[in-house]
Amino acid sequence: LLAESTLLFDTSSYRNCVCLGLILDPEGQKMSKSRGNVVEPWDVIAAHGADAFRWYYLTSQQPWSGYRFSLDTVGESVRQFLLTLWNTYSFWVLYANAENLGPEDFSAEPETSIDLDRWALSRLQATTATVRERMDDYDCTAAGRAIAEYVEELSNWYVRLSRRRFWEGDRAAFATLRHCLLETVAMLAPFTPFLADEIHRNLGGDDAEPSVHLRDFPAVDDSLADPELEQVHFIGKDIITF
Repeated sequence: LLAESTLLFDTSSYRNCVCLGLILDPEGQKMSKSRGNVVEPWDVIAAHGADAFRWYYLTSQQPWSGYRFSLDTVGESVRQFLLTLWNTYSFWVLYANAENLGPEDFSAEPETSIDLDRWALSRLQATTATVRERMDDYDCTAAGRAIAEYVEELSNWYVRLSRRRFWEGDRAAFATLRHCLLETVAMLAPFTPFLADEIHRNLGGDDAEPSVHLRDFPAVDDSLADPELEQVHFIGKDIITF
């Protein structure tokens, strides 16, 4: 294609070329029917789902490096990332239902009341900037890992330190977490299309696009960025800088 396009039109036939590596078995041998070490894709999808399958291939390593593949490796991607995201989303739903709150009770703009809210929103802007940059450079692996790191921070920092606020029905906490989840799943749409759409449809409300795949990809909101605040640890209500 490249030779013919250059000879006929003096231009390349493509803008970017990604060469995929081989899929190997757990022992590092190339998968083939003759060896009997081929894994049936439908077995993987039935066991873990299509999103887990996609997430593993897009984020475990660069696609041209090749993969040592097994059902266990896909299952690990579910445990390490997808369940963390789903549990964070389920936490919001659980306490929102307890407070009789729904998406219609929140505006498109996130509310903030304390530094912890502003920290979560600022980390979201930094993550968005990294993901956009890496995706524009066809680096889905680094982009996916940046999203996974942010989901881990959202779960282990924001949610863990905000539990009492959710118990008490703090609207700012609900609004902040909802906004962070909606923007995160929008970035995840190319990686895990089904899970992203499920969360978007439930949290988006009537004013949102009916599908996450119809909305614009998240953009950085400089008004929510606070790089200095990102360099802190939160312990209770105290702030300890790194």
